[in-house]
Amino acid sequence: MRIYLAGPDVFLPDPLKAAKLKQDICQRYGFVGAFPFDNTLDLASLSPFEAGIAIYNSNTELMDSCDLVIANMTPFRGPSMDVGTAFEMGYMAAKSKPVFGYTNDGRLYVERVTESTKGLDQDGLSIEAFEMSDNLMMEGAIFTSRGVLIRQQASPDLYYTELKAFEAAVQIAAERLL
Repeated sequence: MRIYLAGPDVFLPDPLKAAKLKQDICQRYGFVGAFPFDNTLDLASLSPFEAGIAIYNSNTELMDSCDLVIANMTPFRGPSMDVGTAFEMGYMAAKSKPVFGYTNDGRLYVERVTESTKGLDQDGLSIEAFEMSDNLMMEGAIFTSRGVLIRQQASPDLYYTELKAFEAAVQIAAERLL
């Protein structure tokens, strides 16, 4: 079985190192890990917009070739997860493929949005308080697809690279699906 490895890992200083570490974990549990950079793309002659569309098409084709997704839901550039990863989770859920997730920030979403004293953010808008790690649609995709979300609190220096929660998600996926 193939796992699509979703997450903001593609933005790390060495994304291929992160991919290799995850792929090695997947292999130990009997899976093949598919990372967004696995497809070879020639973007040199494309405009930035055309390159973005080529990457989108490549990633959706790669997701189509996978049996499940494990998404890195660690907050990215704000209190919530990476929006591209959220799309990938939704895409896989819409294809009726199991969705698993992990986060290296063990706090609930409402705890990360700290500007509020009365359930409202700095703009006066309500904050989701469903005792979930991120938006209810993300955890709903996990729960309804037979997946699981693993939460842990990583140290700041390992916030995006700690793989204990990732490995726990892979292990549970193996127990449930293999």
